[in-house]
Amino acid sequence: MPDNIADTMPASSTHSQLSACAAEWKPELARRASEIEGARRLPQDIADRFAADGFYAMCTPPDWGGKGASPLEYAQVVERLAQADASAAWCAFIATTAAYGMAFSQTDAVRELLNTPGVITAGIFAPMGRAVRTERNGTSGYIINGRWAWGSGSQNAHWISAGCFLADEDGRIIPDAGGKPQHLSAIFAADEVSFIDTWTVAGLQGTGSTDFEVKGVFVPEDRMVSGFGTARDDAPIFRFPAFGMLGIGIAAVALGAARGAINDLYDLAVDKVPAGSRSSLAEKSSTHREVARAEAHIRQGRAFLHEAIETAWTAAQAGEVPVALKRDVRLATTSAVESAKQAVDLIYELAGGTAVYRTSPIQRRFRDVHVATQHMMVKQQTYELAGRIFLQQPTDTSQL
Repeated sequence: MPDNIADTMPASSTHSQLSACAAEWKPELARRASEIEGARRLPQDIADRFAADGFYAMCTPPDWGGKGASPLEYAQVVERLAQADASAAWCAFIATTAAYGMAFSQTDAVRELLNTPGVITAGIFAPMGRAVRTERNGTSGYIINGRWAWGSGSQNAHWISAGCFLADEDGRIIPDAGGKPQHLSAIFAADEVSFIDTWTVAGLQGTGSTDFEVKGVFVPEDRMVSGFGTARDDAPIFRFPAFGMLGIGIAAVALGAARGAINDLYDLAVDKVPAGSRSSLAEKSSTHREVARAEAHIRQGRAFLHEAIETAWTAAQAGEVPVALKRDVRLATTSAVESAKQAVDLIYELAGGTAVYRTSPIQRRFRDVHVATQHMMVKQQTYELAGRIFLQQPTDTSQL
């Protein structure tokens, strides 16, 4: 199989060291994919080595413990990892966005924990917890109670962030001056969190995205994050669309899984002779047509995604990112996931009965992509949000 088919990746002005390192991981991740899926979490040795290689803090600046990679490099690395195993790539994107989100705290305590060698982070933005302001032994902080779902990579992590609403002692949400709930994220040490084994799922099984909870945990003020996504001037990454960062990771995982599936088919098609046929799958005109359609879906999805990322990144380097560019990043991430799903569906059908067996990686990629489409950041409502902005209708743009 020609190299340009086996490992088609987007053009970039730089070919990052991180991306090259991700390529070196592909044989091991492919070999251990069944192990990862069977464990229903990422093996700790892989998580530790991912952290050492910089995959868990790609985009935060070096003084915040990261590699200072651009959003496009982040997308490339995650996509490349997902070509081998989507679950491993998903954990890398979650850890990267968790570290990035924690850095919005701007506190010395969080800077120190993120600079710890080999640190692994995870986190959930959704405000499923309640934070009650208090003081303990002269230290200001919050008592946190809550339970969160989709805790991807949290069982590997040293520090786990979780979204909360500010509440009073009776659990009633305290609104801000404009009447809106006040969102905070608490950063917990791993031993402060209890895990509930809920992660028995169709796809992305190896992400360990189980529920977790805390009961009456005190978190000091300097381990709380407020203002996630509020632009600031110390680094361009903190002006880039913060919610777009979440969507980019999902899109990159989906595109990588789709590329992996089409490469699997290229390997299969030469030798597979469908039942009732004298020609191999590779010789059939219907295969030619559907493979070309799948390639088009992947490349179109990636092209729009990378165009949107690069345009928004250029703006972030100069100053504020306009709403229209934030819109395009969110739209492109959802579109890329949809394109990846369409490609994988074509490949799954082309592979026929072979694809239903656990021995076929195509069935795993099919399940993984379909689970990725369920994430709230890339749901169909994104199209409605983007459409309202295109038509200049009143729109809440706070989560662009």
